[in-house]
Amino acid sequence: MSGKKYRLDRFISAKTTTPKSEVRFMLAQKRIHVDGQLATDINQPIDQFSHVVLDGNVLQNNSRKHIMMNKPVGVVSATKDEQHKTVMDLIDNENAADLHIVGRLDLNSSGLLLLTNDGDWSRSLMSPENKVAKVYEVTLEHTITDECIQAFADGMYFSYEDITTKPAHLEILSEHVAKVTLEEGRYHQIKRMFGRFRNPVLALHRVSIGEIELDNGLAPG
Repeated sequence: MSGKKYRLDRFISAKTTTPKSEVRFMLAQKRIHVDGQLATDINQPIDQFSHVVLDGNVLQNNSRKHIMMNKPVGVVSATKDEQHKTVMDLIDNENAADLHIVGRLDLNSSGLLLLTNDGDWSRSLMSPENKVAKVYEVTLEHTITDECIQAFADGMYFSYEDITTKPAHLEILSEHVAKVTLEEGRYHQIKRMFGRFRNPVLALHRVSIGEIELDNGLAPG
């Protein structure tokens, strides 16, 4: 039921094989509780985290899971991969159930990765309309020049996809290290943007998504 809502009568019918037409009588008999309250409307919306009880028997009691990971380099942001270890391999089986990845990092990138079973929460973080900022610490092979700052702020055109990147904020932290803030996450975007200056990315580490910052005490993996 991830991300979906059902009418109470449809939910009860699916869980108990009771005809939907009889659920109205169950409500009249005060046999159904939703989230601790007596249910009175067959049209009441039920989602994957609604706590539903019928005649004292729990039909559904799912809890939201939000996991922060410090993703190591060399681990794939995927549920399965035939060649590499995945982030799911780093989580015990009980906590991995029903989880999906919020904002992937590629094989050679590290840092903040979020996993959840809450589709509404992950969509709120990743939806372009919400303009949630992602912050990365980037280590470059060559000296970072000031002209990069304006180029990132102006956006860059990539002919292959026929797109122009949204304005990004670049702050030079040292000769070879910069902090980059994006509101989007196109394929290898940061590496390709620095590629315009023939400056290879040696390390890419995500430090935050919106107001969620990577816990400095969280070891890789």
